[in-house]
Amino acid sequence: MSIPVINTPQDEGYEDPLDLMDEIDELKKEKDASILAHFYVDGDIQDIADFTGDSLKLARDATQVKTSTIVFSGVHFMGESAKIMSPEKRVLIPDMLAGCSLAESCPADQLVAFQEQLRSEGRTFDTVAYINTSAAVKSLCDWIVTSGNAQDIIERVPQDREILFVPDQHLGRYLSEVTGRKMILWPGSCMVHEVFSIQDLIRAKRNTPGSVVIAHPECPQNILEITDFIGGTEKMRRHVMSIDKPTTFLVATESAMIHAFEKSAPQHTFVPVPGIMTSTGETCACNRCPHMARNTLQKVRDCLKNESPEVEWKDYFQKARDVLDRSLLQ
Repeated sequence: MSIPVINTPQDEGYEDPLDLMDEIDELKKEKDASILAHFYVDGDIQDIADFTGDSLKLARDATQVKTSTIVFSGVHFMGESAKIMSPEKRVLIPDMLAGCSLAESCPADQLVAFQEQLRSEGRTFDTVAYINTSAAVKSLCDWIVTSGNAQDIIERVPQDREILFVPDQHLGRYLSEVTGRKMILWPGSCMVHEVFSIQDLIRAKRNTPGSVVIAHPECPQNILEITDFIGGTEKMRRHVMSIDKPTTFLVATESAMIHAFEKSAPQHTFVPVPGIMTSTGETCACNRCPHMARNTLQKVRDCLKNESPEVEWKDYFQKARDVLDRSLLQ
């Protein structure tokens, strides 16, 4: 029988988290840096961050940072957005390979080709992009939305124009339902929100009387149909905070979000809904974004110490900034 390997402080490469946190605090002072951390990164990084939140809040926070350096602990498109919103700042990210399945599902060249096809058919439309897109894609769009402001933005699109919504088909379908606006949907989706097991969710709800299902609108329709509360990360956080009675919440979003829930509403119990591995059909704890998981305390420390990787300004950032300013700040 094989014996499981357990990491111990004696293992090569192990660093004590508390020591890392102390080192990061010192480096923040030395490098004149602030840390922005998305709710989907590990809780220990959220705990040492100067700003935490969803994509909308952090995009706005980036414009309020007083330090000369921003460390954005999230994924690549978020670091790009911080640089776009605060071009005078140096923006570092802990891991340049922390991407996003949604952003990767909508390459800029493919979007250009599809837009040209629609125009050749005589169709007039606004392109509305979820913030989970590259800066190159943002520069091709009329509006940028987050799960927190999407409904408000959709309602600002003139009624005589169609809406091309990219890249998340599930969020687009949900927004089409709640706003009554028909949309041309790009066939993208989030790898984390795609995998939730409807069978396990139904079973958990049945076995936990009085439990409440909360889900992100990036989830497929079959999950949302049996969800009690649908909302983006910040909307969900505020919802659980508004309930005083201790409640068990079944959570259908990235599992690291539970750290923010527990800090904000410790009276409740939060249970992550498991996912399904498409390759085998097995239930797994795969509702953890592998890109967000690339952020670690060691990488935060290293990027501060080495002042890299850095998000460099690109020519198309200015056009993307115009769209972000109009969508997120006005």
